[in-house]
Amino acid sequence: MAAVTFKGNPITLVGNEVKVGDKAPDFTVLANDLSEVKLSDYKGSIRLISVVPSVDTGVCAAQTKRFNEEIANLGNVQVLTISADLPFAQARWANENGLNDAKIFSDYRDLSFGEAYGVVMKELRLLARSVFVIDSEDNVVYVEYVSEGTNHPDYDSALAAAKQAK
Repeated sequence: MAAVTFKGNPITLVGNEVKVGDKAPDFTVLANDLSEVKLSDYKGSIRLISVVPSVDTGVCAAQTKRFNEEIANLGNVQVLTISADLPFAQARWANENGLNDAKIFSDYRDLSFGEAYGVVMKELRLLARSVFVIDSEDNVVYVEYVSEGTNHPDYDSALAAAKQAK
């Protein structure tokens, strides 16, 4: 399992670690209107899944904005941001930050995504900062578990993987 810290403290990740070459596990998260959304709802497109502990923090906000700003250059790529924030908080944040078209989903209900991708921080009941790129045939082609939860992910590598995915 990936070794992760949060503010320098070791964190226990719960769930199944995902590796490049794996078939992407499906999951169910909630949209801002509380409707259920599954990974399979985006079948046939390339998906960049940006995982943040909370959109209401500086690094998470920057990560969410960066990937959503870059989406215009990525063609057939869907950026899905997932956190354990409540859907109402996500909707407020998106509205305040002018990202009303961003796909921001909540895993607060049962941590379906977090457990399927091994990013549940047991001690905090938040999701660990990470990035996954899944190709149009549901293969995982890029994985980054950010080793320190307050650091930024490797944007350039994730975006390059999304651009190269088929």
